[in-house]
Amino acid sequence: KCWRAEKNDQYDGIDKHTQSGLDLVERYIKFVKERTEIEQSYAKQLRSLTKKYAKRGSKEEQDCKFSNHGSFQEILNELNDYAGQRELIAENMMTGICVELTKYLQELKQERKTHLSDAKKAQQTLESSFKHLESTKKRFAKEWAEADKATQQAEKTENDLNATKLDVEKAKTHAHARTHTAEECRNDYAAQLQKYNKEQNLFYYSEIPQIFNKLQDMDERRIRRLADGYCQFSEIEKKVLPIISKCLEGISAAGAKINEKQDSILFIEQHKSGFERPGDVEFEDYSQGIKPATSDSSLHPPKVRAKLWPFSKKHKPPAAEDFSHLPPEQRKKRLQAKIDDITKELQKTQDQSDALEKMKGVYEQNPQMGDPSSLEPQITETAQNIGRLRGELAKYETWLSEAIGGEESVNTINNNTQHGEIRRWETSVKLFDDEFDDVQTPIGQCTALYTFEGNSEGTISIMEGELLSIMEEDKGDGWMRVLRANGEEGYIPSSYVKLAP
Repeated sequence: KCWRAEKNDQYDGIDKHTQSGLDLVERYIKFVKERTEIEQSYAKQLRSLTKKYAKRGSKEEQDCKFSNHGSFQEILNELNDYAGQRELIAENMMTGICVELTKYLQELKQERKTHLSDAKKAQQTLESSFKHLESTKKRFAKEWAEADKATQQAEKTENDLNATKLDVEKAKTHAHARTHTAEECRNDYAAQLQKYNKEQNLFYYSEIPQIFNKLQDMDERRIRRLADGYCQFSEIEKKVLPIISKCLEGISAAGAKINEKQDSILFIEQHKSGFERPGDVEFEDYSQGIKPATSDSSLHPPKVRAKLWPFSKKHKPPAAEDFSHLPPEQRKKRLQAKIDDITKELQKTQDQSDALEKMKGVYEQNPQMGDPSSLEPQITETAQNIGRLRGELAKYETWLSEAIGGEESVNTINNNTQHGEIRRWETSVKLFDDEFDDVQTPIGQCTALYTFEGNSEGTISIMEGELLSIMEEDKGDGWMRVLRANGEEGYIPSSYVKLAP
């Protein structure tokens, strides 16, 4: 059934019903807003919790090598991602439900206001027409009474023997005039009644039904849109459930991959000392008699017992540069790690020195590119660093040899040294070949990020976006040699290009 058939006379009921519907939409919007605030607060607290328990610093990073420590950090990471999904739920609910429904609610309010205003205007128009009908009816009744009175007076005058003929004619004329006026009022009343009935019929069977029908349609659209909003409340959370499930699976996986035996082995490897276990304490037999002693000290010789490293925490020796304060195994590990670090730094410094020497040669051949003497301080400093690092390396290699004690360490050191010398030799050969080999293969590709005007000798100009072949990489001086598609070759700033993957 439609409202137009059932609600013609219940304007106030429709007014209250539609307003109640709008109030429900507004209430739901407020409800969802409060839900988003809860989600945001929950996510914020989860992030604070993960930050609080996340380990930082070298000691903690060392602990994370153990599977049970590392897994807990993974759990914290997964929980942090989980918090992000709660934030996403809050954001989508706010934009997808609250914002959209608020906008829709404003449109509904305006539409409802328009329909109710149209109904009120139609009602006022009908009431005005009815008042005009009542006025016409009263005038008709009044004029008809006057005409009837005038007619009776005319008859009375006519029957009066004392009345003159003139009086009789005058009374008849007056009665006739009044009757004519009453007839006109009767016709006006009949016409107005017909008009009002037509307007009333139009009002109840056309105008009001149409308006109520629009209000019904509006309310049903509101209900459907609100129902969609109810479903969104669930669907928005369902969309992130797969990711939330992955976070929870990640937490389970972090717990499942813990290997207690492996953690124990790792701890043993980190802390094994390499000391031999102490031998048995010999029995001292005093029953055979005590030899004459020359002094008190000879009667009670001091008992020397090997240090028990696992239990000597109270008297921890001070740290030494050669790590001699550590147990043998730990000392060898620390010395080897130190040698590796120095070797890397030495190679890096050697490469820097080679690049400076090459750059100096370029400046000597092309003075316009730079002053060779300006590089002397850097060359001197680099040479000093190389000397210092070689001394450090020799020192730690000697200590490692002592710690290992045997030919094995010598071979290892010699091999390391030889490899280092071979690598430096190969670098020198490569530099030599670069300068004298006419045919060279590109070592990579790059793209120009900016346009460069190569005005000085040895440089070339490049255009933004141009694809170039790398003939010689940057040696630390900020320049690299490239080949253009047209065959031009020269140096450009390294920062002007992006290396191709």
